[in-house]
Amino acid sequence: MAEGDEVATRDIRVRLDGTATESDIGALRKWLEREKPLDELVRAGRLQIHERSCADDEPGAPMGLGMEIVVAMVGGAASVAFRELLDQVKAAVEAWRTNRRQVEDGEPPEGRVDPVTHDDR
Repeated sequence: MAEGDEVATRDIRVRLDGTATESDIGALRKWLEREKPLDELVRAGRLQIHERSCADDEPGAPMGLGMEIVVAMVGGAASVAFRELLDQVKAAVEAWRTNRRQVEDGEPPEGRVDPVTHDDR
């Protein structure tokens, strides 16, 4: 399989730990949508960011919340370097946690960012 083919079949899954609330999930999704490199890809139609239910029995699934954010590459987005995109999403999640720590009381939920193939969804 060529590297470009692999990229076209991959998504990025973002999960917050069991301390997260529904408002945390929504706030993080909106934060990701506004992050400059990700925003540019969304506007170009090469990336979609959405929330979806996740199975409670999946490894790494947050307890009690059952939602995750998926950053999905669209169609011809193979020109996007997947590793670079993964790093951008990880950095954006950490920036969101830093911001949340400054504007709200308490420690923000931990975030987990994992690449997945369509077979894993």
